[in-house]
Amino acid sequence: MKRIRRILHATDFSRASNRALETAVDFAKQNRAELLLVHVVVPNIAYPVDSYADPALYVDLDRATQRQARSSLEKLVNKLQKAKLKVSGLLLRGTAHEQIVRAAKNRRADMIVIGTHGLTGLKKLLMGSVAGRVVSEATCPVLTVRGR
Repeated sequence: MKRIRRILHATDFSRASNRALETAVDFAKQNRAELLLVHVVVPNIAYPVDSYADPALYVDLDRATQRQARSSLEKLVNKLQKAKLKVSGLLLRGTAHEQIVRAAKNRRADMIVIGTHGLTGLKKLLMGSVAGRVVSEATCPVLTVRGR
């Protein structure tokens, strides 16, 4: 079996992602692998044309979302670096599953670790599953970890 050198962990900073992060950290420690934390900011495409809201409001909201994501990612990277892990963060923008799969391929990840939210029924139908799409499109193994 091929040695695992680089693990990509996709996070949305949720409880399910935190549980998957624990698994990714364990794998990274066991294999002395590099850990790449990826967060994807999905652009707000709902700019109503006929609204009374100022379009600048949406731009400001988008910038605030980006700043918050960057801050959360940096905190997570710093925490793991203090735990003596080789870790880096990558903040991306776009469709979550596409960006995760592209990052794994471009960064030559040996595996992806991603959390699942355990959605069922109508919620799953309407929201879809980022983890499911990553599993079906990734070119490397994907380990899904169900949230608590």
